[in-house]
Amino acid sequence: MKNLTQKLITKNIRHFTSKNPLHIPIIANSSIPVNLYGVYDGEWKNGNGYVLESRNPFSKEINGKIKTGTIEDYRNIIRKMFAVKKDWMNMPTPKRGDIVRQIGEQLRIEKDELAHIISQETGKIKTEALGEVQEAIDICDYAVGLSRMQTGSIIPSERNDYTLMERYNPLKKHVGIISAFNFPCAVFFWNTALNLICGNTQIWKGSEITPLTSIICTKIVSKVLEKEGIPGAVASMIISDGSVGEAMSNDTDIELLSFTGSTKVGNRVNVNVAKRFGRSILELGGNAASIVTKNARLNVALDAITFASVGTTGQRCTTTRRIYVHEDIYYSFLLELKQRYSKIKIGNPFHEDTLMGPLINQQAIDCYKNIILQIKSQYLSSHAKIEYGGNVLDNNCVEPTIVSCSPDFELAKHEAFVPIVYIMKYKNLEEAIDMNNNVEQGLGSSIFSDNLNEVSQWIGANGSDCGIVNVNTSTSGAEIGLAFGGNKSTGWGRHAGSDSWKQYMRRSSVAMNHGNEDKVELAQGVSFENNENNDDNKVIISDNIYVEPNTIWSYH
Repeated sequence: MKNLTQKLITKNIRHFTSKNPLHIPIIANSSIPVNLYGVYDGEWKNGNGYVLESRNPFSKEINGKIKTGTIEDYRNIIRKMFAVKKDWMNMPTPKRGDIVRQIGEQLRIEKDELAHIISQETGKIKTEALGEVQEAIDICDYAVGLSRMQTGSIIPSERNDYTLMERYNPLKKHVGIISAFNFPCAVFFWNTALNLICGNTQIWKGSEITPLTSIICTKIVSKVLEKEGIPGAVASMIISDGSVGEAMSNDTDIELLSFTGSTKVGNRVNVNVAKRFGRSILELGGNAASIVTKNARLNVALDAITFASVGTTGQRCTTTRRIYVHEDIYYSFLLELKQRYSKIKIGNPFHEDTLMGPLINQQAIDCYKNIILQIKSQYLSSHAKIEYGGNVLDNNCVEPTIVSCSPDFELAKHEAFVPIVYIMKYKNLEEAIDMNNNVEQGLGSSIFSDNLNEVSQWIGANGSDCGIVNVNTSTSGAEIGLAFGGNKSTGWGRHAGSDSWKQYMRRSSVAMNHGNEDKVELAQGVSFENNENNDDNKVIISDNIYVEPNTIWSYH
């Protein structure tokens, strides 16, 4: 199989036409700027907006230049989607599942090249980028099976010759997807694989920071659609700024909007969608915590917490940002954690021995520096202390940082997308659970304990209030078979497994009278039958209640 990047490379966009999306020019060398199409609606087009630069966060070189779309471009895409929606939604679900199967196979073919682009745009180490593409493959596999298992339900009726059922149908309008920079491939496919088998058309606005990944992922999907003779507008894409995202949140043609991003922006999206009675899937802030009890296997806890604290340079929504350690083992745990941090290789994400790459941009660096300054300035009042790290390095890199503090340290309650973890003591499990829950977000959480009573309390009604409640494993690294998402200001949305697919469908309750009698058995005991002894043809409601003919009445 030829190298994807080599296949698609060009120095002159005029050599390519929108009739053949397989030749969207993607660069092999980050030093070669190339103009790329920023709009796809079945044809690849230059948008009418500004020129966006994709930059490598480590080298800061330009990856490529994209002609972005505008609100008018967005509206044109919506019109194209309406034109193709009916045929797509009426295709049998298993056939749509076969389309998703082929998308998964194409992802397998392009896995290495797509991972390379992800690393180039996000600064992820190659292992993590490959893992992200594997998540996309896994959700396609999951959706293929689901395409033959999207069952409704049949419910017993209290009436003769009646069947009650629940049925799931495609949405009447469209699905919008807005994703973030940190998982530019996986989150798109989490939504796309399920949405396509559910029979919906979609438009994706990926992050402005990772436009090349958006183009490649869309190219992979469109290649399969066009091979099967399906209009590409079924899975459209626009690269643009927040104005298009705002338009999507206010657009009644977007029946369901899936948004991944910050709690602040997600709150605005939620309000916009709710006020027009639309539906949303929100995956927002995390601020995950891990509890280490004195009954924990410390090596397990240390490895899992180190991974979850520094993975993706602290830029995951499931990054462990708070650690609560039982006071009896606190100091020994802290010492071991510092030793593990000291072995983390920081630098070029393409080097095999690198475990932590750069932060995404200067804004993230500034955030890191600001928090470090606040921690240092509050030492006397809060006793917060930098135990490890705290320094900015070259090429947008920083040291992973450990901060010891008291549980009431305000900075620890607010999520920042940087590799800073706060470590605190606790006396009893009830106290630790309260501290875990005492933040506005509710995504990921984990406990490390081999004590059955502690584990049962943790996963029960009085335990963690998060959407992800792990035991003896890290807050990061969800499997595709489980629903992924969080509670409280994380947004209550769910992606991936379990019954997450139901969010992409229109749910109907059906009462079906399949009897052959020339009469109908009505609910609540109401009857319109004539009574032989009732010359006035009174309407009998029950044994002792009737109404005169021509009387206007209602039953509530």
